[in-house]
Amino acid sequence: MAQKIKLSHIAEALGVSTATVSLALRDSPLVADATRERIKEHARAIGYIYNRRAASLRTRRSGIVGVVVHDIMNPFFAEILRAIEGELDRSRQTFLLSNHYDQLEKQRSFVDTLLQLGADGVIMSPAIGTPPEDIRMAEENGLPAVLIARTVKDAPAPAFRGDDAHGIGLATYHLIALGHRRIAMVGGTDQTSTGRHRYQGYVAAMNKAGLDAPPHWRLPGPRTKQAGFEAAIGVLTMKERPTAVVCWNDLVAIGLMNGIARAGLTPGVDISVTGYDDLEEAAIATPALTTVWNGQREVGKRAARALLERLNGADVAPQEVLIRPELRVRQSTGRPPRR
Repeated sequence: MAQKIKLSHIAEALGVSTATVSLALRDSPLVADATRERIKEHARAIGYIYNRRAASLRTRRSGIVGVVVHDIMNPFFAEILRAIEGELDRSRQTFLLSNHYDQLEKQRSFVDTLLQLGADGVIMSPAIGTPPEDIRMAEENGLPAVLIARTVKDAPAPAFRGDDAHGIGLATYHLIALGHRRIAMVGGTDQTSTGRHRYQGYVAAMNKAGLDAPPHWRLPGPRTKQAGFEAAIGVLTMKERPTAVVCWNDLVAIGLMNGIARAGLTPGVDISVTGYDDLEEAAIATPALTTVWNGQREVGKRAARALLERLNGADVAPQEVLIRPELRVRQSTGRPPRR
């Protein structure tokens, strides 16, 4: 039987201490870059595999963080995840990713797996229906949590998100300033904090301007391009057809503009459309989409930093931190058409 390779074998071969080898294989910044790379290269060359499980028993840290969101295919979450990954990489943390697709049991199964693996913490955009008890259970079992994008009332964890009510208000006020009075809202659901806050922001802006926001001017539900495209029929056949539409996100807005164009109308001329999130695609859409920047990268960065601070023993209050959104005016909005 081949002899098991030990840290001491690497240390003797390179003339360094066993402690230095251990730190280098854990990517510790305490070891000089050149030394760390020399040790890791030698370990690879002789076939040494770092035993993370054994190391976690010594340090009580696994170096693993779980991240769970609705759907990684949504560019909104992809931008948040890129920022999370950047922060975790700098702290030599590995993250495991899961989509819950708003299936509560799938989210619970992932959290259970993290607990079984001895993960250090979890960053989550909670699934619809997540009770605060689920987050409390994770916390009480040694899995610190940080929430992103969505919140859960009474959850014992810090949360980072854009100020959705204010952001939708910016888009709605922009349309009102252009002269629009019949403004519909498409997308979102009251089952999530995000959906509720954005709808509340739209209604508040309309009311402040002395305008009606009747329930039939809201088409809840759509959150994807396809759903936005299909919603175009509902918008175009509304009684007293709106001259402008505030969309729940950029994907819905781009799909809606495609549906409007398919009907022979011109978005931004016949009907103004706003989005939300300012995804990369928004600026290159046809027409370029007026939207609201929602601070995705800032949300991801600050959430990851908060979790790392908790892992290092800092006391991070379980409060909600709002990122201030900004309006991006482009070609999809204009003055209402003359009739």
